[in-house]
Amino acid sequence: MIKTLFFDFDGVLTTDPSGSATTLRALAEQSGLDEQVLWAAIEPFNRDLILGHITHARIWPDVCARLGTEIPFEHLTTAFLQTPIHQPVLALARELRAEFAIGMITDNKSDRMDVIVRQHRLDEVFDPIVVSAEVGHSKRGAAIFREALRRAGAEARTSLFIDNTLRNLYGAAAIGMKTLLFDGTTEGAAELRSALQLIFTSD
Repeated sequence: MIKTLFFDFDGVLTTDPSGSATTLRALAEQSGLDEQVLWAAIEPFNRDLILGHITHARIWPDVCARLGTEIPFEHLTTAFLQTPIHQPVLALARELRAEFAIGMITDNKSDRMDVIVRQHRLDEVFDPIVVSAEVGHSKRGAAIFREALRRAGAEARTSLFIDNTLRNLYGAAAIGMKTLLFDGTTEGAAELRSALQLIFTSD
């Protein structure tokens, strides 16, 4: 019997497939630079940002040096604030709190998630919110899922993880969690509700 639901963030609770897509689009609009040019400057740091080895504040001078122009650091916060939340899916998660424990597991940068969680009061819906940059592990392995279960006081066999990328489900499945592939960029809350209902009724 499922007791705990864990949601991914980007691509499930947002209508953009990734945080990088959101950030690059917003930075391009603010700076006038091409998204691919911006990505070429940021991408070498991306993995370490996701794992919490470095911060945006630390690497921003290097990013600007690679671009050959100064982009105010404040533009990054503005970019984070433009993340498009999938409001019907968020509403569904809020509704499901009446029956299930609801958490979040995301490969993300700490500063970005701090801004977004405060902006949308996501901590009122999701507990725990487990961010890769804070725990030093990504969804490519099982460690982040074990940590999420520990924080939630949940068991793998009664937990479900929802993500928009198939490879991100493997680590959860490896430790006995149920998994669901859901693409919030193309599917809506009705599709997610139906998929969940099928899992609940067959559980």
